[in-house]
Amino acid sequence: MRALGSLLALTKFIQHRRLSYSITPLHLHEQTLVSFLDTCSNFVSLRKIHAFVIVVGLQNHIFLSSKLLSRYAHYGCLAESRRVFNRIINRNLSLWNSILVGYFRTHHYIEVLSLFSKLKQLNIGIDSLTLTVVLKSCAENGVVEFGRGVHVNAVKLGLHIDRYVGSSLIGFYSKCGDIGDARKVFDEMSDRDIVTHTAMITAYAQVDDFCAYDAFKIVMDLQKASLDPNRVTLVSLLQVASKLRLRKEGRFIHGYAIRRGMDCFDEILETSLMNVYIKTGSMNEAESIFRRMHTKNNASWNALISGYIQNGQPCSALDVFYRLVMKNRMPDLISLANGLLGCADLKLLRQGKSIHGHVIRSGIDMDLIATTALIDMYSKCNCVAQAEELFDGVESRDVILFNVLIAAYLENGLAEKAMKTFDRMVKSGVTPNLATMFNVLSAYADLKDIKSGMGIHGYIVRRRLEHNTEIANHILYMYAKCGRIDLAREVFNRVTSRDLVSWTSMMMGCVNYGHADEALALFCMMQKDGMQPDSVTLVTLLKSFSQLGSLKLAMEIHGHAYRIQLDIDIPLIDALATTYAKCGRLDIARVLFECTSQRDLKSWNTVIAAHALHGNCEEALEFFGRMCRDGVEPDESTFTSLLSACSHAGLVEEGLRLFHSMTADYSISPCEKHYSCMVDLLGRAGRLKEAYDLLICFPLSRSTSALTALLSACRLYKNLELGELVGRKLMDIVPECSSTYALLSNIYAEAGKWTEMSNLRTHLIYYDLKKLPGHSMLI
Repeated sequence: MRALGSLLALTKFIQHRRLSYSITPLHLHEQTLVSFLDTCSNFVSLRKIHAFVIVVGLQNHIFLSSKLLSRYAHYGCLAESRRVFNRIINRNLSLWNSILVGYFRTHHYIEVLSLFSKLKQLNIGIDSLTLTVVLKSCAENGVVEFGRGVHVNAVKLGLHIDRYVGSSLIGFYSKCGDIGDARKVFDEMSDRDIVTHTAMITAYAQVDDFCAYDAFKIVMDLQKASLDPNRVTLVSLLQVASKLRLRKEGRFIHGYAIRRGMDCFDEILETSLMNVYIKTGSMNEAESIFRRMHTKNNASWNALISGYIQNGQPCSALDVFYRLVMKNRMPDLISLANGLLGCADLKLLRQGKSIHGHVIRSGIDMDLIATTALIDMYSKCNCVAQAEELFDGVESRDVILFNVLIAAYLENGLAEKAMKTFDRMVKSGVTPNLATMFNVLSAYADLKDIKSGMGIHGYIVRRRLEHNTEIANHILYMYAKCGRIDLAREVFNRVTSRDLVSWTSMMMGCVNYGHADEALALFCMMQKDGMQPDSVTLVTLLKSFSQLGSLKLAMEIHGHAYRIQLDIDIPLIDALATTYAKCGRLDIARVLFECTSQRDLKSWNTVIAAHALHGNCEEALEFFGRMCRDGVEPDESTFTSLLSACSHAGLVEEGLRLFHSMTADYSISPCEKHYSCMVDLLGRAGRLKEAYDLLICFPLSRSTSALTALLSACRLYKNLELGELVGRKLMDIVPECSSTYALLSNIYAEAGKWTEMSNLRTHLIYYDLKKLPGHSMLI
């Protein structure tokens, strides 16, 4: 309607001039045409006004042409804008600035730089607007050297101290990551206003390290100059406070905004305040700001939802998400992605599928972020097939998407698939990042693939990433888990800034491969370095003390945990109970359990395993009964301990009942350990035929532990025929195991089969098979 009004006004004006003065339209006043261009609101009207300008012969009028090309650029018609520019013969700086601004506003930054190069050759001159537009184009396009050249031009013209040029230079250097030069420009400026100060504060907001705190020093300069921060200044300061997690400074800015009445009706400022409280873990205050907001846009809803996710409160995140839906607002892709992350953390497959269904019904085109969140949800809910299907449906995959699928495979125990996905990632040309390296090293650690792990280590060294402490810790862990303590030690020694993870990973590797004394030495070194252990470190140490059988050291760790207030940590209490039980103090282990108010499954398994270890089958069964009455569901480890206890106590019927209950009542599929316990149980009771039938009927025929247990029972009950059968089977599976030959040799000797026994002894000597000598770790 506004454009139609402009055209009607133009027509009436022409008719009026013709009737009143009987002159041609060539005398139409330029200012009137400028006003028509200013009120023009669509492209069709613009074309008609342009045609009229040509008809009246004003196409070379500089000011009109400048307005025309600006309006064409506004509508994105750069080709038409350029044609208007090219038709002007005597172009002045104003016209050049108009075309530069047009290209800049439509994000054609390279064209701005090209035109600027041509402008410099014409000796028309350059002003502050020219330099401002060109510097901003350099910043957006990341053209550092060109921008430095523009800075030189500004210095030559004396325009580098201009507040607009200076602000643009600060923005250019900060976006190119050179905060030092940005500060230098700021310091050289004599006439600094609020815009210049805000530009410098915004520059600091883009810095990743702690020097961003210097933004608050700029605020002190503002106060000295009696300048009041505006909303842009506050938003930039809040970005710094959020990035550095500065709760105190964030509160100060919040208070200032309240005093100045700037905290209301400003969604950007309110959302920035929310982000500070979110980053500092103050979710109650973030929620309070959110509730007081008069207008809640998607950005504010998303900030609160993602804030709860970041702070480990997925239930609250989903609550806010469903409040958003109940408001009849259409969630955007970021909201949906955050909702899916909440479902993933809580393993809520049904709700996650509901969100997925909403996306499909609404016909929303999923972007990469939402698709990644969806894959993460399915993988964490153990639906790997759906995650794979979604992944395969994405054409343009980035490193984050690959990382999510690799992590999904690792979480679901599919390390080999994780490595195939990594190979696929590399072949598709996607460059791995640090998160990829973490996942890949974890996969090789799980697979115990030392050769491939060393290959990735070489790749990390070539990319000069080994000095990153987090990367070094993963390499160390990989070598330690693969049993190469020597290589783990080399990596550990090269880490200059060791953190707690470095020390704990090294200790864990030593403990897992029987080097408990070395783990203890590392702990002493760590304390000398002033490093305070956490519960994970102490749990690792307690495992080493279990190996050493050192009750004194275990009690020292218990006291240390009490002093640093870690004595209420459930995993640590469980580890202490296990260590005390293995060191012969079942009474202390039981007291620890009884004093624990929040008992989880691991706590119950620990006390049951402790009594089973000491042969107290009745007590173990008693604790199992209490556990069931408390509503705690047993797992595989629970039944392993119970069956082992029944085996050592000779409670065959009770063991058979538990084995049946495991599958019938708790839907737990028996694993190798359960079958081995049952074979041992039946074998100890002399029911060798039943034990052998169990071996044959179930997928256990190649289980060395079960076969060895049955062979020992055959010796005990002098069953030569079955003993020979089982012994030969064991020798086929593990021909280098000397204990098999020793057991079978004893069975032959007890049966008077001296020839067979002699043949076995000859075989042992010929192949140099020896039983490893025992040794004490206490000496």
